[in-house]
Amino acid sequence: MHEQKVAIVTGSSSGIGLETSLELARNGFYTYASMRNIEKSKKIEEIAKNQNLPLSVIQLDVNDEESITEAIEAISNEKNRIDVLVNNAGYGVFGSLEDLSVEEMKDQFETNFFGVVRVTKKVLPLMRRRLDSKRTIVNISSVGGCIGAPILSAYQSTKFALEGLSESMYYELLPFGIRVVIVEPGFIQTNIMNSSIMAKNGSNHESPYFQLTQTIEKYFRSMVNDNLDATPALHVANTIIDAVNADTPDLRYPVGNDAKTILEARKKLNDREFVDLIKNQLLTNQ
Repeated sequence: MHEQKVAIVTGSSSGIGLETSLELARNGFYTYASMRNIEKSKKIEEIAKNQNLPLSVIQLDVNDEESITEAIEAISNEKNRIDVLVNNAGYGVFGSLEDLSVEEMKDQFETNFFGVVRVTKKVLPLMRRRLDSKRTIVNISSVGGCIGAPILSAYQSTKFALEGLSESMYYELLPFGIRVVIVEPGFIQTNIMNSSIMAKNGSNHESPYFQLTQTIEKYFRSMVNDNLDATPALHVANTIIDAVNADTPDLRYPVGNDAKTILEARKKLNDREFVDLIKNQLLTNQ
């Protein structure tokens, strides 16, 4: 009798993390839906209970080494395996480089980049021990990991770093049969804007970047909250399921027509042409 495969997803209280945890459980994985604030677990717990899904909520703060250690040790003691890790936890900060403090930049990297590093390092020893299944690490990047955008200097930087880390990990883990997948969503119907923050100086009317910051923040908020064409988070979850179940998954999976269109343009256009495209999309009326 085969053991049940095990998955862990970070940032599972809402959005992509919540939908991915549920879909993994629906696809037969015993899923640990992890989150920093366990008080936000009511929605996913109710769905899991109503659908009789093999899912448990576990507390895990990607910025807290002790929290990560306790969570992974608990999974190891209960299941003695992790077949899938989805590094999803993250947030965004709006602000120009000049308006951002070094501490705000560091905080952004602590969660979006070093959070992935911390969790992955704890999971890898457990993953390497198993040779009887497809083992996959899925890192949730963004279109923002491939192209720059004004007023998102901190966020885009973390995603660019995550892309490089993930691609390097891909080669390192090949000898162990562990696959690495990068998911690059475009605009997704989630509450990410609610968890995004403004740089302290970004709201300063005296900042030379104030008007640009307000315009870009409003644009991104409308593309997530008011855009009927924004991709549902479930589509990201289904993409992850496809990658996890594939015999030979791709390294990168763009998600959403907007993501695929802009990344295709990035490949086809030279730098000058692509910069003009971004300027026309984001900087008109400036």
